[in-house]
Amino acid sequence: MSRIRLVTDSTADIPAEIREALGIEMVPLKVHFGTETYQDAVTLQSGPFYEKLAQSSTLPTTSQPSPVDFLETYKRLAQEPGVQIISIHLASALSGTYQSAVLAKSLLEEKADITIVDSRSASYGFGCLVVKAAEAARDGKSLEECLALIHRLRDDYGLFFLVDTLEYLQKGGRIGKAAALFGSLLNIKPILSLDEEGQVYSVDKVRGHKKAMGRIVELLKERPKLNGEVEVIIAHANAPAYAEELSALVGQHFNVKSVAYTPLGPVIGTHTGPGTVAVFMLPVL
Repeated sequence: MSRIRLVTDSTADIPAEIREALGIEMVPLKVHFGTETYQDAVTLQSGPFYEKLAQSSTLPTTSQPSPVDFLETYKRLAQEPGVQIISIHLASALSGTYQSAVLAKSLLEEKADITIVDSRSASYGFGCLVVKAAEAARDGKSLEECLALIHRLRDDYGLFFLVDTLEYLQKGGRIGKAAALFGSLLNIKPILSLDEEGQVYSVDKVRGHKKAMGRIVELLKERPKLNGEVEVIIAHANAPAYAEELSALVGQHFNVKSVAYTPLGPVIGTHTGPGTVAVFMLPVL
């Protein structure tokens, strides 16, 4: 009898207790503060990361796992009789993580049934896909059924990030210094999402946090598959008050079955900065 195992990377921002409960394997990316290197979500958690970020004069950098990192995980799982592996990762448009996983699969000498999925998403935007697939596997669904669920949810969900400060987008080279300065003076809050290829794009720019949250609700209402019962996950970069505010607003406009909260991890936080809040909304199937 086959057994399905889920593998992901640390940018999925899945809380450790959920990973452990569902047997999800996680391969970490790395965060570099000068000469210091940390494993995302292993040796550097969200809380200490945002403390270090506030004290750092330069932006940390991030790097993908090596193929060897994935190879070690695949080798270990391949020892399980009848195992089938689904490995879901950060959008290939944003990172080489997916390609590292693909290369690791090609290097694996042991015979193993491995399906590698480009999530075309980031943070809990694909973390939720990993969790849902792991739950389906636990409930006895086949590999094909788990993969179909992943693709269906990926096409149907809503995902938006609200960035509090333009400083980190500017430091990361996503916008120019002049645009960052101008936007900060006008209290501009960019609303970001991911396109069909997983590229980050600006959906809108709104003056003021409250108006920006209202605009996110409007954008979610435009998604036809979210007009029924939904599950909501709010992720935040050291901004619990913003997370609660957005959750309350969403609850006023949607038929919400459940709400969960998760921190935006160090790798994602490096590029969006503190104060960022994100909403991920899934239709209840």
